[in-house]
Amino acid sequence: MFIAVLSYTKPLECVDKYLAEHRAFLAEEYAKGTLLMSGPRKNRVGGVIMIKTDTLEEAEAILSRDPFRIHFIADYNIIEFTPTLFCSDALSELL
Repeated sequence: MFIAVLSYTKPLECVDKYLAEHRAFLAEEYAKGTLLMSGPRKNRVGGVIMIKTDTLEEAEAILSRDPFRIHFIADYNIIEFTPTLFCSDALSELL
């Protein structure tokens, strides 16, 4: 499991220019089952994406198709973790 923390490197006008493409990318990955959740960070300084893959290389390959990455709109800090505790049986099905 991976968390990608995005930090915008461009002004919000640039972010907004690619936002529809970014959301289309996210929708495509949700349909494949590789993303579990995503959303903007407070104050629109970036975003967070939770990715369900086995390796960092797979997570990197997925994120390499993100228009925000392709157009250098955001930096990506990718954090690998192993979920061991969670609050709901519904989440256990996702993990």
